[in-house]
Amino acid sequence: MRIGLWLDDGDRTAQELARDAAHAAEAGFHSLWLSERDGWDPLTLLAAVGQAAPDLPVGTSIIRSYPRHPVALAAQALTVQALTGNRLLLGVGPGPAPIIETRYGHPFTEPVANLREYLRVLTPALRGEPVSYRGRHWAAEGAVTVPGAKEPPVLLSALGPAMLRLAGEAADGTMTTWAGPGLVESYFVPALARAAASAGRPAPTVVAGVCVCVTTDPDGARRWIDDAFGAARGLPSYRALFDRQGLDGPADTAIVGDTREVERRLRQFADAGAAEVQVIACGTAADRARTIDALGAVARAW
Repeated sequence: MRIGLWLDDGDRTAQELARDAAHAAEAGFHSLWLSERDGWDPLTLLAAVGQAAPDLPVGTSIIRSYPRHPVALAAQALTVQALTGNRLLLGVGPGPAPIIETRYGHPFTEPVANLREYLRVLTPALRGEPVSYRGRHWAAEGAVTVPGAKEPPVLLSALGPAMLRLAGEAADGTMTTWAGPGLVESYFVPALARAAASAGRPAPTVVAGVCVCVTTDPDGARRWIDDAFGAARGLPSYRALFDRQGLDGPADTAIVGDTREVERRLRQFADAGAAEVQVIACGTAADRARTIDALGAVARAW
């Protein structure tokens, strides 16, 4: 199992993030990830900071589909491929309904059907093939050509049964969040495998996002996680995941403790069938630095 690092871009300059990326590569991580939040465009930023970690895959976790036409996203993704030596892992998803409806003014209707049509345009466009499509949600005509760029793997932010079915049928994998190893093993992996088998495709990859803190103050770390991410408990798709696990919120899904305990619990994700864990380093600045150094060493050993 690979160990990737989610880069926190909040209040960070491009130069600072490039240093973060270089440090992560030196520490031993296997990949780097950026999310789409309130500022930086993750794909543009990956093209820049990826130069500081020239051997690592770089991924979006995730980029929102609703505000981007799939042909435009294909052009942007293939540009990143060309600039990074084809190291992109393209994580795509609808995004949270409140953000889509308020920030972008898009009605969050039929997200699974919307993303299914989106992939019918995006997938051939990423291969450089001509696209001619007109559906209920998307229409496209034309092709994207970027010399030297290869089709990147596409991972979906699939949490519910219908979205997992789509990921198994039409994508290369899924990215989980707020899901422990038990749920990965009992829910995500079987659902993806069934959908892929029905479509005659190989079983997709699972990348499991998890908050991690190597610390001597576990209670303080969990309070930090709740302050930072507690709003997730109010979003329906995340609420359903917490309820499936009998948990209240994000802090209950975190891996917190000393290095040995953290490594032991990370190995549970490998045993559950995850191909990669995407680490979100949490806690105080000292905790986060300690976590990154400790898990980089674990990644090197794996």
